[in-house]
Formats: sequence, C-alpha cells, structure tokens
Amino acid sequence: MPQLNKLRTALPGGPGDTIAAPPSTRLRTALTVFFALDGFLFAGWVVRIPAIKQQTGASASTLGLALLGVSAGAVITMMLTGRLCRRFGSHPVTVVCGVLLSLSIALPARTQSALALGLVLLVFGGAYGAMNVAMNSAAVDLVAALRRPVMPSFHAAFSLGGMIGAGLGGLVAGGLSPSAHLLCLTAVGLLVTALAGPVLLRHPSGTPLRSSAGHGPAASSPLTGRTRRLVLLFGVIALCTAYGEGALADWGALHLEQDLDAHPGVAAAGYSLFALAMTAGRLSGTALLERLGQTRTLVVGGGTAAAGMLLGSLAPNAWLALAGFAVTGLGLANIFPVAVGRAGELAGPGGVAAASTLGYGGMLLGPPAIGFLTDWFSLPTALTTVAVLALAAAALGYGARHASGSGTAARGVL
Repeated sequence: MPQLNKLRTALPGGPGDTIAAPPSTRLRTALTVFFALDGFLFAGWVVRIPAIKQQTGASASTLGLALLGVSAGAVITMMLTGRLCRRFGSHPVTVVCGVLLSLSIALPARTQSALALGLVLLVFGGAYGAMNVAMNSAAVDLVAALRRPVMPSFHAAFSLGGMIGAGLGGLVAGGLSPSAHLLCLTAVGLLVTALAGPVLLRHPSGTPLRSSAGHGPAASSPLTGRTRRLVLLFGVIALCTAYGEGALADWGALHLEQDLDAHPGVAAAGYSLFALAMTAGRLSGTALLERLGQTRTLVVGGGTAAAGMLLGSLAPNAWLALAGFAVTGLGLANIFPVAVGRAGELAGPGGVAAASTLGYGGMLLGPPAIGFLTDWFSLPTALTTVAVLALAAAALGYGARHASGSGTAARGVL
C-alpha cells in the first residue's frame, strides 16, 4: 500500500537497500514530546487571554474578532503544510514548526490593541495549525511502520501537555506578567525543540523514500476521485468529534452553573473532568484498537459519547451531568485520532491536512452553533446536538468500514 511503501527506510548496507529498519523508541518518544509541547504551549496562551484582553483594552466583541486570527491562521496553513510535508518530509517540517510556534507565542503579550493582537494571532495560529498537520503526518508514518495502532497515545500526550500547561499557567498567572510568562514558554519550547528535534531529523521518514520493491520514491495517493471522498468522510468524522470538544469547552461550565445551580468551583471542574476522561481514553486507545479494530472503536466511541452527552445535557442535577461529561470524554477520545490516521493512510500528508482542517472547523463551529441554538431553544437542548453528531460519527465510521485508498483494505484496521 502507498502509505506503507513510503515508510520503508533503507537499512544501511543492506542488499538493494530495500529492507525496512524498525523505527526506534527514541523516535516515538521524540514525536510524543512534540505532541505534548503543542498542547502545553497552546494551553499556556489560552490561560493568559483575560490578561491580554485587559492589556489591549479590547471589548468582548473585538476580542472575539481578534481570536479568530488563531483559527484563520491555522486554516490557511494547514493545506499548505500538507504540500510541504510531501516535498521536504514531515519530520523537518515538524521541527521548523516547533521553533515558529515557540517564537510566535511571545507575540500576543507585545500588543497594545485588538487589531495588533489579531494580526499576531494570525502568525501564532498559522504555526499552530502547521505543526498539527506536520506532527500528525509524522505520526501516521510511524504508526504504519510500527504496525501497531498507537496514534491515540500521541493525542494523549497532546491532552496531557494541555492539562499541564493550563495548570502551570493558572499557578503563575498571579505572579508573572503575560509578557514574562509567554517568554518563559518561548524558552521552554525552543529548549524542548532543540532536544527532541535532532531525533526526528535523523529519521527522515516522510521524505522521498524507496517503495517496497526498491524502484524509487513512493508518492502519497492523490486527493482525487474515491480517495478524495473517503478523506472528506474521515474529515467529517473528525469534525463531529471536535464539535463536541469545542462545545463543552465553552458551554459546559455555564450549563452546570446556570441550568443546574452548581457551585462555580463544581462548574469549573466540568471541562477538566471531560478532558481528564478523554486523556485516559486516549492512553488506553492502543489496547482498545488492537482489541476492537478501528471500525468498532469508532462505532462504540460514538455511541458512548452520545449516551454520555444525553446524560450530561438532560440530567436533573450537576453530579449526574458531570458523570455524563466524563462518559462523553471517554467516548470521543479516540475518534479524532482514528479519523486523522485513516485519512493519512489513504492520502499521506494531504489527507492529514484535509481531515485536520475539517476537524478544526468543527471545533470552531461548535461554540457559536450552541450559542445560536441556545437563543432559539435552551442550552440543554442545544448541547444534545453533541450527542447527535457523535451518533453521526459512529454511523459514518461504520459506513467506511471497507474504505481503502487503493482498493485494498489495510490489515488490522477493520
């Protein structure tokens, strides 16, 4: 298959240079570190948004417009990054993006107006989006080379990094200015990239490699015809998952406090519990995929998330709602990694870019959609759309059970 062919690295000195060298543990560790760094840096920025708002004098509406810069920058660079990964390899692009993300995170604290903030967030969002595509493309390569479904472990590292970044950010927020805090994040990011980057650069997976027959470079499947439709399908599955993440991040606490009269501390714990459950689900994702396969994991995950969100949105008290949030996190945990991984198997970095862009769109769509539906109906009713889309992801995952990029299903994925 194309995705396996392009991953065969030549064993030095081997006859014909056609024998695949097993990827090292150090390579997997280094890539895991980049996923954790991505989540750590982004969460560190998020916890300083209130201080940056005060610094720039932005109103709620102008801050919202400025924050769109992150989304716009990410969407702009995601598809471009797929092409860069095909040309230069996903590992070098990941390292470069790690440097750019680390440098750009210091920029928001240097702004004094909402307009300037929006412009620098375009840069930050571009680096963030590009890094997500590059490291997911590298992860797809490594998953295929290992012949084990370890993609959820990388996304678990992202979640853990985010939890650590948010926790440390909250601890230092009272003692460090935004400028000092974000500069510290720059230093941490550059140091981590300097330590982990050389490992990726020494393993040029994703650059033009020999095919399994040793006849020259193997190209990724082009996004045309049936392959394009399948990639878009997995992108929609990712969108359904990210919609729920975005909705719970922005509206979960409000639902607990406003609709269920929860104490503010309990309400604030709602998303933390959801994120913790999602992290736990991803840490166990490899074992789950090996036991159930990808299709069953998608179906069971979507059904579990739907049941959890129905409980979370319609429960008569906060404690049942919290339990529902936790079940939702467990259900959604592995759907996004599987969807992006399948898109990468089908079409290489271009597939990862397309599915990631759609998935990121779901995270953008969720909060405003919930807001409009709340105005029309109620917040509990609006949150049930998370359950509806989780069921849609399960149905689409089942419908794609025979999907393959070249007419041959990948082994061990159904």
